[in-house]
Amino acid sequence: MSKRLLKTGLAVAITAASSQAFSSGFALNEQSIAGMGTSFAGRSSSADDASTVFGNPAGMSRLKRSEIYVGAAAIYAKSDIDRVNASSPGGPIAGSNDGDMVPVTGVPMGYYVKPLDDKVAFGLGIYAPFGLMTDYESNFQGRYYADKSYVRVITVQPTLSYRFNDKLSVGFGPTFNHIEGELTSSLFTPLGDGKVKVKGDDVAVGFNVGMLYEFTPGTRAGLTYHSRVKYELEGDTRVEAPALVGIAGKYDANLELTTPESVDLSFTHELDDRWTLYVGSTWTRWSRLKEIRVENDAPALPANLSTIVEDQNWHDTWAHAVGLSYKLNPQWTLRTGIAVDQSPTNNVDRSPRIPSGDRTIFSVGAGWSPNQDMTIDLAYSYLQEESVNVDHVSASRGTYRARYKNSAHGLGAAISYRF
Repeated sequence: MSKRLLKTGLAVAITAASSQAFSSGFALNEQSIAGMGTSFAGRSSSADDASTVFGNPAGMSRLKRSEIYVGAAAIYAKSDIDRVNASSPGGPIAGSNDGDMVPVTGVPMGYYVKPLDDKVAFGLGIYAPFGLMTDYESNFQGRYYADKSYVRVITVQPTLSYRFNDKLSVGFGPTFNHIEGELTSSLFTPLGDGKVKVKGDDVAVGFNVGMLYEFTPGTRAGLTYHSRVKYELEGDTRVEAPALVGIAGKYDANLELTTPESVDLSFTHELDDRWTLYVGSTWTRWSRLKEIRVENDAPALPANLSTIVEDQNWHDTWAHAVGLSYKLNPQWTLRTGIAVDQSPTNNVDRSPRIPSGDRTIFSVGAGWSPNQDMTIDLAYSYLQEESVNVDHVSASRGTYRARYKNSAHGLGAAISYRF
């Protein structure tokens, strides 16, 4: 019983990843609404507004005036679940699989850029690079493998860029990152279900660095590196199961998690005075998540269970995107794009917490500039994943086999003000 408790309650903390985010694993792409309109093609080379603090800090050198940028994106996701075969450790299990486990989720962002002189610019960004929110219905048939998951990373990034000449610029910024999470799962007992809740947080430091090279005034390439960030979450686990004498209660827990580094390479080319082409690729080192290792301070439990290890074996991923913008007139710019993005999970270890497959994203957007000082950007994205199978059997958690097909809608809006 004790071993089942730890594997159901504590170890899920790191495995909780959102298959509905508009990037692989539990990464979020929504740091720019203009970029969202082109499926984030050209993210490190467009450098058209203050969101370049995240996309490529070197791009601040292209902004000639101070700028404030504030925006947010909302994500609505849905999963179709069928071919279900489920049972509890005690036998057949009743319940549902309606797939409505992701509440509408908001992703905020804000940036400030100030040119200090002709060569140096300062920037500050606040954004969410990683996050998830999933919450299955209370009688979900796979509840012993997944129930509720909430994880959020908020990053503050002060940044400097330096322009060597009219072609080459570089930028660098440390990132100060706060992660928090709350995760719950159901616990099977012969006398009825219990509940396990895990909470924890941490602060850690990373960095972003970028380079921008302008071949001509209308053609440029960008390269951005986002570093890994290592967290050591400290928190507690609450067990609500009165029938488990000596087990129910509160325990201290330490969870290690590393969010992966990524490299983005993209090109922006102005085909003429109206059309602009964007292409880009992003590599993310998800292979860092080989296993889950949970250290527990639980004197009421056997010493050999103080450390629990579960394999994950995620793999590195590539995302590729292409986008277009069309300048309809001095006030309006229209955008569209398509992206393909690999899932880091594998067919053996995929669980109801991570039921993700490779995805395709279609986007449209528009920018409206009523004057030279202000721009309002809007974007819509639709994500469609390939169907994937979840197949898990455990003596302590029963059986859950199902086929998932996920989709999501994203809607974003932002305003930029230059002065």
